[in-house]
Amino acid sequence: MSLSNKIWISQPMNDKKSTLTMSPAAWGMLILLSIVWGGTFFFQEIAVRELPVFTIVAIRAVLAASILYAILLAAGESLPRNWKIWRELFLLAVINNVIPFCLIVWGQKEIASGLAAILNATTPIFTVLVAHFVTTDEKISGAKLIGVFAGFVGAAILIGVDLLDGLGTAVIAQLAVLGAALAYGLSAIYGRRFLAMGVTPTGTATSQLIAASVILVPVSLFVDTPWMLSTPSGTTIASLIGLASVSTALAYYLYFRILQTAGATNLMLVTFLIPVSALALGIFILDEVLLMQHVIGLACIGVGLAAIDGRLFRRN
Repeated sequence: MSLSNKIWISQPMNDKKSTLTMSPAAWGMLILLSIVWGGTFFFQEIAVRELPVFTIVAIRAVLAASILYAILLAAGESLPRNWKIWRELFLLAVINNVIPFCLIVWGQKEIASGLAAILNATTPIFTVLVAHFVTTDEKISGAKLIGVFAGFVGAAILIGVDLLDGLGTAVIAQLAVLGAALAYGLSAIYGRRFLAMGVTPTGTATSQLIAASVILVPVSLFVDTPWMLSTPSGTTIASLIGLASVSTALAYYLYFRILQTAGATNLMLVTFLIPVSALALGIFILDEVLLMQHVIGLACIGVGLAAIDGRLFRRN
């Protein structure tokens, strides 16, 4: 086994995903999670009109970390005290927060929020591909191969029209969001190790956002010089508060609640609903246009995710 593989391999989560079922309460939380995560693209669509990328993501990380830390204290939990754990949490923060947050916000300066959400829905597809090569317990099956193929067809359909025009700005922005999806896929594999280290899910979420804040705040101060920016409007300030409190802090809280009660496989179903929520917000609030290209691409991605999850091939 290569050293690079050892870096990523972790013990499988104790996940009863094959037997756990979705209760009405779990379904309610899942639908709510899709809305708050779908709202990420809506809030960022507003914020990027007045603020630069690093300022947005730094504010998002700091506010969300503060909220989750308060929840952590209220629950009687504490942050990790081992530097070796924090070293790995900083790496998780880079691949799960810093890189994807920046790429998605930058991408949304050029593409619509609904399209960004659909491209981001390819995350499980990247996860399956990476897991096959760097883990021992998540190899690609026939169903997963069909899922990967359908998912990438969907992504290709979504960006195909712009690709015909060459390497334009919109294509680069779309590839940036796909890069964010890849980063999320890597972090999903890398993040499995923290339960075995004794860090609770809420502790992991809080700690990685604190680490992300430590990285992003100095970058924002150096690159964006926010003290020289114009005072943002009330709408932009409200979008930042919504992004941090609803689409980051609340989203993480719901995520781990569902993971504990319904398992990882059922939790992955949220990826079907997030693009729908984001598209709905973009269409009804931001007056964006839903194209047939989006519908076809989303349908292909949906089939891909269903195949990866196994429900299309389950007979009982």
